[in-house]
Order: sequence, then structure tokens, then C-alpha cells
Amino acid sequence: MTEMQSVTVDTIPEGAKILDVREDYEWEAGHVDGALHIPLDQLPDALEGLDPDQDLAVICRTGGRSARATQWLEANGYSAVNVNGGMGAWLEAGKPMVSDNGQEPTVK
Repeated sequence: MTEMQSVTVDTIPEGAKILDVREDYEWEAGHVDGALHIPLDQLPDALEGLDPDQDLAVICRTGGRSARATQWLEANGYSAVNVNGGMGAWLEAGKPMVSDNGQEPTVK
């Protein structure tokens, strides 16, 4: 088994495909604009909709769920990296976020 690749929020290139594996309520509170949302427990059923040749930066709240998702994706032939610190690190770095609930974006 190969070592999982990880990146910091500051090293994610502009235009990178971000896969957010958090729950719906977390996503609605705040997420990266343009990210793809597939909760972790739904990822196996959504695999066909992902391009195995496209690099994915996988994110959750703090990095635990995204690490599991990254390892699982890599084991199934997909190119994925884990985002260290998750959306918490994204928020702390002052990166732009949007919400789906009409409130100021935040991380739950």
C-alpha cells in the first residue's frame, strides 16, 4: 500500500477539483464554491460519476473522513489527495467560502 498524499489548503492550485465528503448540514453551512459534494457514506455509490483521471483534493471538516475517502479512492484507481486540516484550515486561511443557508459561511 502506498503512502497517502496530503496537501495544505495553501498549496491547492486554483481550479483544482475539490471533493467535499462532509454531511449535508455541514455543506449547507459553508463550503468551497464549485466543490463537488458527496457525503462519505455515499461515495461508493457515486464512484461511477467521478473521472479516475482527474485529480481530486478531498476535504472534510478536519481531515479524518477525507483521509479515509482518499485512501479508498486511491485503492479503487482514482487520483486523490487529502486536504490537511479540512474546512477548518480553509476557514482559518481566509479562503473564500459560500453557504446554502443564506447565512455567513462557516464550518460546522
